[in-house]
Amino acid sequence: MTGGKRGLLLAGHGSHLDANSSAPIFAHAARVRARGCYDEVKVAFWKEEPGLSRAFDAFTAEDITVVPVFISSGYFTEEVLPRELGLATVGRTVRYAAPVGAHGALAAVIIQRAREAGAGPADAVAVLGHGTPRNPNSEKNIYAQAERVRTSGAFAEVTTVFLDQEPSMHNVFEMTAATTIVAVPVFVADGWHVGTTIPADLALDGAELRRDGRTLRYARAVGTHELVADVILALAAEAPLWTS
Repeated sequence: MTGGKRGLLLAGHGSHLDANSSAPIFAHAARVRARGCYDEVKVAFWKEEPGLSRAFDAFTAEDITVVPVFISSGYFTEEVLPRELGLATVGRTVRYAAPVGAHGALAAVIIQRAREAGAGPADAVAVLGHGTPRNPNSEKNIYAQAERVRTSGAFAEVTTVFLDQEPSMHNVFEMTAATTIVAVPVFVADGWHVGTTIPADLALDGAELRRDGRTLRYARAVGTHELVADVILALAAEAPLWTS
């Protein structure tokens, strides 16, 4: 690190339609700020204010680390954020981290969310990602995190399912044998998908679904957990200098 003030920018997607989309990022920024590791901690979003294009104007620090608070690696983290932030022309020392969804420490947060929803050693955990047939990179971090959860040995079964691609979350009963399954949504926020579309599509009654003597439980979004602040700090510490 160079001398002088250091800044940390948490870059998110945001939404004009759902305030819950950005709320976890503001909360994580407050947690990181309280630890005093950086002189300045700011947030910026693609789809709401404060916007990405003016994000660096809020800093007096000349050494700034950007952490994308995204689950997937790919289009947004590799093209949209660098372009909208103007990383190629910012004129400061900029370090650009991998997205939150890529860091190995996120697996511990998934495990914690599963346990909070009642998952035990005899149960199955379904790591639930968004996915998209349009971008093969969208699934990679979900599969990698599921493998880390599986390797931990915390649960009898660990499988990977998606909202918008195969293997579909609708097949989770056929993909597991345990009496109790806990689906853990690996999303940044308790937004439209986590709060509305997934529960409706799975026909959940509250936070669970019973079928043929088996139970599917539904955890809170991984990205809202306070431990994500630790993941952000780990990513920031490892972030390389930006090179266009």
